[in-house]
Amino acid sequence: MLTKKQYELLLFIRDRLSQSGISPSFDEMKEALKLKSKSGVHRLITALEERGFIRRLPHRARALEVMKLPEAAAARATTAAGFAPNVIEGRFAGNAIPGARTAAEGGTMDLPLYGRIAAGTPIEALRDHSTTIAVPGAFLGKGEYYALEVAGDSMVDAGIQDGDTVIIERCDVAENGTIVVALIDNEEVTLKRLRRKGNSVALEAANTAYETRIFGPDRVKVQGRLAALVRRYH
Repeated sequence: MLTKKQYELLLFIRDRLSQSGISPSFDEMKEALKLKSKSGVHRLITALEERGFIRRLPHRARALEVMKLPEAAAARATTAAGFAPNVIEGRFAGNAIPGARTAAEGGTMDLPLYGRIAAGTPIEALRDHSTTIAVPGAFLGKGEYYALEVAGDSMVDAGIQDGDTVIIERCDVAENGTIVVALIDNEEVTLKRLRRKGNSVALEAANTAYETRIFGPDRVKVQGRLAALVRRYH
């Protein structure tokens, strides 16, 4: 699934290629999406490339190719302005995440599975009320819990692999070194290790191929901490 900005950029690139046959520049993409910097464009392009929606053509500067469109866009002529993803909002009534369940004593709990969370490039966690995952109640404490499927490899050194399901205990504070679900700028959700120093908040990957990202304290909100991991073997 794509975030709103990823979707808008994908359609912008597709439209520019169909009109002129030339990929738009980073400045053009930044202006079209009303982003503050070209680093935001780079992040969106990387996310689209990782998910197989575009590819960079080798040995050609600024050359992009659209490989596919989301099913909704392919099925109908949907404009970027009309796209409204169903996302977990950053402001929950009473600080509660919708559908989060409290663990029962013994037996199993059916936790809501909220979709794929990036362990590499952040994406929005998409909510799906129809999907749940059964988890032994003994694995969980007394808090409220929900589940997310991991997409990406930036947490592999912490034992979290692409396709794993992480069980998250809802909270809004966490100690340094805790692996958390972090909401960035009220629109992006990612799974990273939390580090605080002074007025800075660092979201640290567990893979040396990824850089640690540093934010001001007002840009990051903790939405939960890692409680357990579920892995399916095929």
